[in-house]
Amino acid sequence: MKTAGLIIVILAGAILLYATQDFPPWGAPDSPASTHVSPRYLQKSMEETAVPNVVTSVLADYRGFDTMFETSVIFCAGIGCFALLRIFRKKPEDRYYRHIATEITLHIKGGRIPEKSSEFERIDALWTPYDLIIKTVCRILVPFIQLFALYVIAHGHHSPGGGFQGGVILGASMILIAISYNMRTAIARISEKTDNLLMATGVFIYAGIGTLCLILGANFLDYSGLSTILFSGPIMARSHGIFGVEIGVGITVMAVMISIYNNLASEGKQDEGL
Repeated sequence: MKTAGLIIVILAGAILLYATQDFPPWGAPDSPASTHVSPRYLQKSMEETAVPNVVTSVLADYRGFDTMFETSVIFCAGIGCFALLRIFRKKPEDRYYRHIATEITLHIKGGRIPEKSSEFERIDALWTPYDLIIKTVCRILVPFIQLFALYVIAHGHHSPGGGFQGGVILGASMILIAISYNMRTAIARISEKTDNLLMATGVFIYAGIGTLCLILGANFLDYSGLSTILFSGPIMARSHGIFGVEIGVGITVMAVMISIYNNLASEGKQDEGL
């Protein structure tokens, strides 16, 4: 089976390399993309979408279909990792608790101390004392990181940024909580169920905006059709539509990052992490 797979990969790679002979030379100024597509986007972006950042207008408007399916691929990656890594079977497990007053560690087999006990704190098996400075600094930084992430999403029209970048920063803020505290603390803020719903919600927002355009009589993802409900001109409607799909992208990217980290770091148990 491994030999057959290797042969298939080699043959497919050879066919792809052979097909590249028909491509224009790398960076050729007379290639179709350089003579027709790129000038069209650069010259008409501001006029047609009111978006100064051409990268954003290309990704979310001119190539809106492509970006929607990129978002769907990210969603599928999160679902794939969830399906492959998540472990649901329950069995008696070792639990470790720290007595807060005396710093004594207790090992309980198959039982547990109430999670809301004020005398005991649940810890991981490979537990090391928390660093107060690290915990405090991270707790202070996380809101600013999330605020910056929202700025990156909202300001992607005018400067480098957008849903992909802002979603990664949002996801990183929650991962920082899991690393500086523990995974249970992070999951208490965004539960597994909520995270999975957010993964689908982002894709739903993106596709939903396109469907709304159809309902309003325009083409799918033709944001100019939103002008009738946004009470603005077609050009500004395209700008607002781009912002809407960027929000959807950011939500999906954030949720997928959190899901993949939680499953990888906890070996699919969503309990003890790194």
